[in-house]
Amino acid sequence: MTLGPSPVERLNRARADLRMGVPVVIVAAGEVLVVAAAETLEAERLAAFRALGSPVVGLTARRAEVLKIAAYDGDLVRIALPSEADVSWIRDLADPSHDLSRPMKGPFRAERAGDAAPMRAALALIKSAHLLPAAVAVTLSRAETGLTHLVLAELPALLAATTPFHPVAAARVPLAAAEAGRVHVFRPEAGGEDHYAIEIGSPDRHKPVLARLHSACFTGDVLGSLKCDCGAQLAAALAQMAEEGAGVLLYLNQEGRGIGLANKMRAYSLQDQGFDTVEANHRLGFEDDERDFRIGAEILKRMGFTSVRLLTNNPAKITMMERAGVAVAERVPLKVGQTRQNAAYLATKAKKSGHLL
Repeated sequence: MTLGPSPVERLNRARADLRMGVPVVIVAAGEVLVVAAAETLEAERLAAFRALGSPVVGLTARRAEVLKIAAYDGDLVRIALPSEADVSWIRDLADPSHDLSRPMKGPFRAERAGDAAPMRAALALIKSAHLLPAAVAVTLSRAETGLTHLVLAELPALLAATTPFHPVAAARVPLAAAEAGRVHVFRPEAGGEDHYAIEIGSPDRHKPVLARLHSACFTGDVLGSLKCDCGAQLAAALAQMAEEGAGVLLYLNQEGRGIGLANKMRAYSLQDQGFDTVEANHRLGFEDDERDFRIGAEILKRMGFTSVRLLTNNPAKITMMERAGVAVAERVPLKVGQTRQNAAYLATKAKKSGHLL
């Protein structure tokens, strides 16, 4: 092994670069794409992009639909950057915050020639960094030096792969719900955010364990927000595990259905403009749900569990758990936390996301 970074380590370095506003390079056959996240691009680097060639802006088909731009590449659109467009124009294109008060006006010239695969990989990479899924890119014949390089042929598989998780630390933590609590910290092999397992009692590894996959919700779990039912579900799941004397709650750092806290707040702002939770995600350029529940399955298996009684109202969790090799012996409903403020949100989850409420 050399001292240099592996492909997975370069991937994580690229995410950090993009969040700081530093471009990265995607190397394809015969050409390279220099990519920056639209959200963090500054004027000086935009000028440098223009000096290199003719920049394009990449958007997901979800965002393109909002802007009424035909997505000739299917799941994305590549827009030629007008000569007069500045950083503010690019950010308005990417961020729907001002769609109603300051709508974008075309015409937009969508690129049709060339391979869209490098831009597709760029958007997936930016999305995985919890930034708005919008890219500014320029195609070159040779790579820029000093930037993080990623190989297009490797990138889709790297982004889709499930990273092995390893236990970092565990300790007894008496909880309000159950004194027999133990918190385990797991870290992905390739870096990235830690995830946690809260073990109640001493669950039998040979029987289906009462389990919940709980996505982090800063607003609901910590602040007691009434816009969602997350905090109530967290408390109720731990209480039920305490009552039965055993269980495992996986606390997964996938805030806002996997789009990150900043984008979740953007979605909340859009909801205040009258859009429901699914519509808000789409206007931002995301899918309904960007979470990866394979993480929970991987951690459960690492802890020695192969089957669960899953506390959930979301059939998608059951499907993904079973695909990931953890049998779901029973779905245990978790219907708590409805408020006047979140009634419409819960109705949308049932109607559009298939939750059993």
